[in-house]
Amino acid sequence: YNAHMGKWHLGDDMVAQHGFDTWEAVEDFQRVRITRKEYRYQEAPYNKWLRDHGVEPPSMKISYEGWVGVADLTEEQTQAGFLGHTASKFIREFPDGDHAHKPWMLYVNFFEPHPPYTGPLNGLYDPDEIEVGPGFRTRPDSGSLVNRLRSDYYMGGGNNPLGEAGGDHHDTTTEEGFRKLRAQYFANVTLVDNQLGVIFKALEESGQADNTIIIFTSEHGEMAGDHGMLEKRSLYEEASNVPFLMYVPWMNNGEQTRVPGSVGQVDLVPTLLDLSGSQIPDHVEGKSLTPVLRGEKDLSDNDVFIQWNGMGDRNLGSPEINRMVSVPWRGVVTGDRWKLNLSPGDKCELYDLNTDPHELTNLFDEPEHSDRIRDMAARIRIWQDETGDDMPLPAV
Repeated sequence: YNAHMGKWHLGDDMVAQHGFDTWEAVEDFQRVRITRKEYRYQEAPYNKWLRDHGVEPPSMKISYEGWVGVADLTEEQTQAGFLGHTASKFIREFPDGDHAHKPWMLYVNFFEPHPPYTGPLNGLYDPDEIEVGPGFRTRPDSGSLVNRLRSDYYMGGGNNPLGEAGGDHHDTTTEEGFRKLRAQYFANVTLVDNQLGVIFKALEESGQADNTIIIFTSEHGEMAGDHGMLEKRSLYEEASNVPFLMYVPWMNNGEQTRVPGSVGQVDLVPTLLDLSGSQIPDHVEGKSLTPVLRGEKDLSDNDVFIQWNGMGDRNLGSPEINRMVSVPWRGVVTGDRWKLNLSPGDKCELYDLNTDPHELTNLFDEPEHSDRIRDMAARIRIWQDETGDDMPLPAV
C-alpha cells in the first residue's frame, strides 16, 4: 500500500498517480497546471486543513506556495504541521485498517525549509550566533560566470521573487541581512525536525518502528549566503550535497554508523527494493547500497554524477542570468573527493574537496591538473554512454 503526502511538482499535483493509493496534496495553486479539467476545481486537503484551523486561504489565482510562505501561521498550521499530523495519523491507523495485511510505503515531502525564509519559529536562533564558513558572502571570482552573476545579483540586493517574507524583508546587501535570513532558514529546518519527531513517535507508539525502514533526504540544498548566493540551481556542495540518513532497525544493532564517501540518489530505489526483499527490475538505474550498509563494501571508489539540464523555471533576476542558467552542466565527485564541473557554454570548474571543502579555489586552469581533468572527464563520458546522456562535453 503506497501513500504520498506533500509537495509533488511533477504534474497533476492534486491527483493520485504513479501507483499511490493515498494522496494528500498541499499546493492548491497547482490546480491551474492540472491537465484534466475535471480536477481543476478540486480542493487540496491542506487547503481544507487551513479552513478547519481558522485560516482562510486566498483565491486559487494567487500563487499559493508564495502565500503559504509569507502567511502568519502557527507551527500547527504550516505545511510541515499538516504533514506531521496527517502522516502520523496514517501510521497510527494503518494496523487497524482495511489494508493492514499489506506492507506500506509512505512518502512525505515537506515544503519547508524553502524561500521566502520565514515561519513561526523566526526568533529561535540569534543571527549573530549562526555559524558561517569562509565562503559566506564571498564572490566566487574564480568560478563559473553563472555563479558570479548570481552572487552579484543577490549581494547587490536582489531577493527572492516570492517577495517580502511576511513583511520581513531580507537585505542581502549586508551581512546582517544575510545572517537574519540564514537564522530563519535554520529555524524552518527545526520546524521540519519537530514534525519528524511527531511521525517517529507514531511509529514507536503503534509498534511499527522495529520493522520500518526510514530514509531522510532532500532533492536540493540551499546556498543561504555561501558564495554570496541564495536558493539552489548550483553544483556547489551547499546546493547539491544533501543529507542521506537511513534507519534500518535490523542492521548495526541499532547503533549509528557514518559511512564515509558519497552516493547518488539514483541508488535509493534499488537499495529500498533490496532491503524489502523485492526484485530489482533490469531497467532500474543505480545499484543497491545494501552491501555498504552491511559493511561488506565501502565507497572509496564510488563516483557520483551531477547533471543540470538548463531548465530555468522563472525569471532569476536578469536576462543574462536567465541565459546562463539555461546552459547545461555535468559534474562528477570521485571517490577520492575531487569534483569536476563541465559545461559547453561556461567556465568549467575543478575543486579538491579534501583541502578546499568550501570550493573557494577553482583549479581547472592549472596545468598540473590536466591529467586529472582528462581522467575525470572520461568518467563522465563513460557514465553518459551508460545512461544515454547526449549533452556535448567541452574538449579537455
